[in-house]
Amino acid sequence: MVDETLDPPPATPPTAAASLPLLRPRRVAFEYGLLPIPKLIFPEGTLAQTLSQLKEKLAPAAAASGDGRVGAAALAEALQIPPDQAALALGVLAAVLPSEDPALGAGGSGGADLRDVLLFLYIQSYKRLVPRPHKDSPAVADVWPSTSAFDGYLPRRSATPRTWRSCSLSCCTTADYQLVRSNSRRFIPSQADEEIHQLSYLQKHMANILTLLADSVEGEGDDSLVLTMETFEHLGFLVHFSEGTSLSQAATFFANSDPDMPAAPVSAAQVHDWILQNIASSLEFYTEKSTAKEGSQQIASDLDVTMADANTSHPRNNTPTVVNPAFHRNSTFVEGFSKTSVVKHASDVKGHSVKVLNCHDSVIYILAPVKYATVYGCSDTTVVLGAVGKVVKVEHCERVHIIAAAKRICIANCRECIFYLGVNHQPLIVGDNHKLHIAPFNTYYPRLGEHMTQVGVDPSTNKWDQPFVLGVIDPHDSLSHPAGVSDVQAESATCVDPNLFTNFLIPNLFEDAVQDPTERNPFPLPEIYQASQSKKQAVLEDTQKTIRELQLDENRKKELASALHAQFKDWLYATGNIRQLYCLQGD
Repeated sequence: MVDETLDPPPATPPTAAASLPLLRPRRVAFEYGLLPIPKLIFPEGTLAQTLSQLKEKLAPAAAASGDGRVGAAALAEALQIPPDQAALALGVLAAVLPSEDPALGAGGSGGADLRDVLLFLYIQSYKRLVPRPHKDSPAVADVWPSTSAFDGYLPRRSATPRTWRSCSLSCCTTADYQLVRSNSRRFIPSQADEEIHQLSYLQKHMANILTLLADSVEGEGDDSLVLTMETFEHLGFLVHFSEGTSLSQAATFFANSDPDMPAAPVSAAQVHDWILQNIASSLEFYTEKSTAKEGSQQIASDLDVTMADANTSHPRNNTPTVVNPAFHRNSTFVEGFSKTSVVKHASDVKGHSVKVLNCHDSVIYILAPVKYATVYGCSDTTVVLGAVGKVVKVEHCERVHIIAAAKRICIANCRECIFYLGVNHQPLIVGDNHKLHIAPFNTYYPRLGEHMTQVGVDPSTNKWDQPFVLGVIDPHDSLSHPAGVSDVQAESATCVDPNLFTNFLIPNLFEDAVQDPTERNPFPLPEIYQASQSKKQAVLEDTQKTIRELQLDENRKKELASALHAQFKDWLYATGNIRQLYCLQGD
């Protein structure tokens, strides 16, 4: 059971490498910005040439706009893709930009800066890191049974814990749970390993990226390509410094430029040398830390705290100390919980994103406003995501209920899951999914309206029932697209029967009093679902009225009350909700 918020730790003696700001990849672009649309992904051997030709095709449209921007129509024509896919691409680009772009709009309905479009298209060639096997795979091979209704004719799932220890809480035993799409087990790469992989990708491709962005001037060789400070800042889509310093301020050739006078352009070769030098320093630091971890205690940034360590050092909902300042991430991690309930309010969530990983048979409440959220490798779990202003990604989950108010959601490689959605854009469904169900948003809590306003989720627009379905094969995942296998459209989702739709009640979780609390579902229900709810409410009221009007003596009233309580208690145990009561009472 690991529940981590990675924020700046107390002062510790830094290493020489850690005392300087580290250049790091912008994980958001790689985690939420990749689309499995074949015509957006070009062969690596011709990538630079193809994008250079695309830049020439888009240049007239960018020039015509007056500010170097291109819209969905121009992008669709240049890439020869349907207009809805071009609009999706710009919408996803808008969601992963480092800052809001008013001209593009939060939904991508406007025009995007051509430089951002080129960077976005370039990283579509990125291949995710292949998960590495556990160092003691035989020891964890039989922790979880692998039976499934899909076994025998579909790729089986497998739960692969990195740690398995007894928990000090009687209601809580934990293991990391992983859903796989092949007979080989999959493990989530560590955060450090992924950043090393992303930095190595950028190191390899930076020369082509800079050439793509650079302007041509008179000169010979390297001097013929230059970057302005404005163009240089667009590299912030891909990289940033750990201390929050802007790229132009960190770069010696642009630092302290007079804001009243445009800085002189710099040769692309000089920029390239500077970036590679910083990437090399970061990779050296990561490698040193990774090597140290192999022979000593696991570092907090890898999220590999063992059950014993977690229970000994940290209460269940507390935050452990992070030992490495260079691994400061704007993310909160909730990982490895089993058979328990976890509550996170806004004060508990540090940074702009939350990741719920490998939770089993639990209820996770994230009652906070965030920009990004990931739910990965969970099973038999309910996850409530209060308000997500950019993107929710749900991946490799089985029998999970997701309740989310968000701008966007992407669902990939999930089985038998139900999604209760309040989303401003079409749910994106990709990968190898089976038996997915979707329904309108079905809950509220006192601060939900406030949180939705903070991150810009509009309750008047809900496209929960308009899924956008792409292909089964993900070209960014080398494990999911064997050579020679052609792609087909992914399985879509089915709407939940209105008669089976129920509201989800979030218990009073000890928040402070709210001045203007949300007292009902902020997303209006479709008429057919509202009618079903009204019918159920009428039946409930009739039943209550009948019970109140019964002419019973005191003994019979006590017998009736006892029978109702017994039935309710039986329901609590049968559904597993009794555990929630114990866990929340403990909190």
